[in-house]
Amino acid sequence: MTTKQDDPAGTRPGRPPIVDLATWQAARDELLAREKAHTREGDAIAAARRRLPMVEFDGTVEVVGPEGPVPFLDLFQGRDELVIYKHMWYDGAPHQGQCEGCTTTAWHLKDAVYLNARGVSFAVVTTGRWDEVASYVEFMGYTQPWYSVRGVDGPAGGAMGYLTCYLRDGDRVFLTYSTTGRGNEPVNGSMGLLDMTPYGRGEAWEDKPEGWPEGRGPCWYWRSDADGNASWGSTSRPVPQWTRPGATPVETLGRRGHHH
Repeated sequence: MTTKQDDPAGTRPGRPPIVDLATWQAARDELLAREKAHTREGDAIAAARRRLPMVEFDGTVEVVGPEGPVPFLDLFQGRDELVIYKHMWYDGAPHQGQCEGCTTTAWHLKDAVYLNARGVSFAVVTTGRWDEVASYVEFMGYTQPWYSVRGVDGPAGGAMGYLTCYLRDGDRVFLTYSTTGRGNEPVNGSMGLLDMTPYGRGEAWEDKPEGWPEGRGPCWYWRSDADGNASWGSTSRPVPQWTRPGATPVETLGRRGHHH
């Protein structure tokens, strides 16, 4: 979109109105009061989360990692707390065909040093066969621990697409919390930053002023083609994959059914 030089800047479509700094500060302070209330409510929810009951399960159930089968208990790495992301998987699909939504979570938590410093371990589990998973992890350059929970029931395995928290007491293991859908968003810092920008996520469901750029489908920018154009077509990859060695253009997602 182009605009003539003599157009009043404040009347351009899809732009916030232009005001002086004092007016902006007053509007910002008004919004800040709401943001503080939102933060306090989040603190109250976190407090309630810490008061949830927990479920004990068999920590000796085996999952498969780079060293072969190991007990789930090993995922704690000697720490007392554990956060796991349960990554969806398409059996037999090539790298570009794996879950774009789960990629956003795994990519944003490539390094868990701050969790580890707090005494919390982190791992990714998925239902894929280990040989497929290992190849994918190597391609993506992930350094966090990954394991296959194929055939393992919950709470260690079960449904994928969840963030799940566990507590260890010696050799006893407990499920303490689990969330999915938009509950996974705290991991994805990019979404939080986009929410601070004038145009937000650029998704059609967002409440936006009249004249703002028309939004697109949810998560439309999570995949792209070789030229960097947002695309969910058969020639696309999850966005981070284009930085990986060997990420050549593709012709198909190679999916042969629904994810697990």
